[in-house]
Amino acid sequence: MQYSLGIDAGGTYTDAILISDSDRSVVMSNKALTTYPDHIEGIRNAIDGIDEKYLKNVDVISVSTTLATNTVLEDTGYPVGLILIGDHSLNKNFPTSDIIFVAGGHDHMGDELKPLDVDAIKNFVLGSKGRVSAFAVSSHFSIRNPEHELKTKQLISKLTGMPVVCGHELTQDIGAYERAVTAYLNAQLLPVGENFIEAMISEIKRRDMDARLLMLKCDGSVVGIRDALERPIETIFSGPAASLIGASFLSGLESCVVIDVGGTSTDVSMLSEGVPDISEAGAVIGKWQTRVKAIHMETSAMGGDSHIWTKDNDLFIGPRRVEPICVAAVKYPGFPEKLKNIKWISRKLLDENVQPTKFFVRTRQEPMELNEDENMILSVIGDDPLSFDDISMMLKKPPSPFVLSSLISKRLVQAIGFTPTDVLHVLGEYDQWDQEASKLVADVLAKLNTMGKYEMCSLLKKRFARNMAFELMSYLLPGVDPESIGGIVDRKFKARFDVEIPVVFIGGPVSAYRDEVSSFIKADIIVPKYSDVGNAAGALFGKGVKRLEIMIRPLSLSEPDKDFFVYSPGGREKFNTYVEALEFVNEHGRDLIYSYMAECGIMENKVSVTVAEEAISPEGWHHPPMETKLIFVGVGVF
Repeated sequence: MQYSLGIDAGGTYTDAILISDSDRSVVMSNKALTTYPDHIEGIRNAIDGIDEKYLKNVDVISVSTTLATNTVLEDTGYPVGLILIGDHSLNKNFPTSDIIFVAGGHDHMGDELKPLDVDAIKNFVLGSKGRVSAFAVSSHFSIRNPEHELKTKQLISKLTGMPVVCGHELTQDIGAYERAVTAYLNAQLLPVGENFIEAMISEIKRRDMDARLLMLKCDGSVVGIRDALERPIETIFSGPAASLIGASFLSGLESCVVIDVGGTSTDVSMLSEGVPDISEAGAVIGKWQTRVKAIHMETSAMGGDSHIWTKDNDLFIGPRRVEPICVAAVKYPGFPEKLKNIKWISRKLLDENVQPTKFFVRTRQEPMELNEDENMILSVIGDDPLSFDDISMMLKKPPSPFVLSSLISKRLVQAIGFTPTDVLHVLGEYDQWDQEASKLVADVLAKLNTMGKYEMCSLLKKRFARNMAFELMSYLLPGVDPESIGGIVDRKFKARFDVEIPVVFIGGPVSAYRDEVSSFIKADIIVPKYSDVGNAAGALFGKGVKRLEIMIRPLSLSEPDKDFFVYSPGGREKFNTYVEALEFVNEHGRDLIYSYMAECGIMENKVSVTVAEEAISPEGWHHPPMETKLIFVGVGVF
């Protein structure tokens, strides 16, 4: 008998689920803590919970992860140098200060506007290579002619040997700014994706498993490992995509709304008759609009491991993720005893990193290019959790909160703090870890806000559930003013939202929030069996899907019957007639689809290809179309 193994690596847990290929039944599942920043131990522990007698007969391993999503949401990605070629807007915000605008680029026909300023690129690359881990390149109208991007990529590779991402490699959509942001985020995530995939491959080899390794993309389809390595941004919402597909599988519903509560975020998405709701405009990741085709969803930086902190007699949840107190109390010997003697901090000093209930430990990440203050603080942080007061005593002065934040962003320090997971432990609704440790810290936070710990935790749980209800209704009511949605959710009017489609909860202890969410909205809320490993199940049931667009345009509208350009992901090619161009596109598009599917391990006879044609011709036009776009969609079945 053959089996399939689904693995989901989240910010907190790495889950594994074993499915029988014959009847798609769940054989067994396991949860393990995600290990940070090296994921191999967490993956190994998750797989260890699956009976070894089944592993030799695993044919396919499919993986999903929220690690890339969390990296962007928490702003903990690797530094990237961004090179913008041609006419890019100077009024836009870009996600890096290591940026240069250089002459070059092409027009909408793919003709060169200006020669590429090679010297400016060379000086920028050599000057910034010590500060960055990769480079991103985006040239004006590279979707019509990628020549300048490719030339820049070759130059950077020759000068540095560092990874380079080009905008045209990721999307063929118009939008120079969004394409540049997409390229930047992809470059930022390359080390994250590479480390994760290498950990997966090494673990499969160690166990002598003969299985194909696939990854779920953010549109609910799967890709081979090579594509996942080159385009990690396409896996950026694979966790939410997995939750959507997994929720459908576990609940047996073809149409439903899914709320996935993870460690870092809460995500809402929808499935209609088995088809995910796709955002054609491109995924919005944090505050950045991209051109990545992804499942349409609402996401908020509030998850089970979001840091709960206090300032000015108020309580805040997130946006940064920390290791929960209850988990750390099990991991670090002596930490529970330390929690009995928490030192108070002046209320005037309190901010997100200056909390009596926040602690810091060193990770295994190797430091790069640290300044003097960062080196000084890092030198005193070790394997045992230290409070802000501990660090102050060791340095003989208070550490800068900004430097602490920088060390966390660079993955050199892991923060520990009070979280919604701790809240559920205090209230007795979740008992996976150390309940007493959560209560000790809850006492301190509650006293800072002049209330009891149970009162505070009930308030925080309600606030978390309110966020779930608000994100759900924001998703279902696009374009409606958030303030109006919030007013109805908060029952400020004599009205209540009634959700007609079933709502499926996926994630850890999500059942604890069912009644609270029901107090805000009326809905049929379902928490299926194995909901705690729903993403791992979803990783297995994505199909092999490849979408690509190829465009045909005449060289000149004054002579529209001869000379045509074909714009494809591989670049620009010229043909004498429209018929020749169309024949090439139909053959080339299918070849690209079949080649991609073969890399995923899908035979050609298991692939269906559909082609949609969109032609633009004005009324009375008696020539070949002014523009023809052919959209190829290949669907492969494993």
